[in-house]
Amino acid sequence: MVISEQLSLSTHGNSELSDITGRVSALLEKNDINNGIVTIFVPGSTGAITTIEFEKGAVTDLQQLLDDVAPPDKNYYHNQAWGDGNGHSHLRSALLGPSITVPFINKKMTLGTWQQIVFIDCDNRPRQRTLVVQIMGD
Repeated sequence: MVISEQLSLSTHGNSELSDITGRVSALLEKNDINNGIVTIFVPGSTGAITTIEFEKGAVTDLQQLLDDVAPPDKNYYHNQAWGDGNGHSHLRSALLGPSITVPFINKKMTLGTWQQIVFIDCDNRPRQRTLVVQIMGD
């Protein structure tokens, strides 16, 4: 069986992290699938999904790492072509990836104790985001 759901988010951009673990868990609870996998996917090229311990230190460390790897003030070819100033956003998203898949058993994701699912808005402005959540199993 396959069930498709959506999650909507309002974000501020600039590598803001949103913990979506509870919202994904709520979708698993309300559906009839007990065991399987859940995939969370962000349409678009400036958002990303990953896992991290969602606490202030680790969140700040990840944001600083993204600034080091793809600084917003660098001269990107994308910015020259489009003039929107978000060349770094596309690179950050490409490095982190647009989706994650997590197994679940008895409607509970098999995440580690300190592991949360996060959406990262890599764009340089506030956005309305819709994430696709697909639940597959029996």
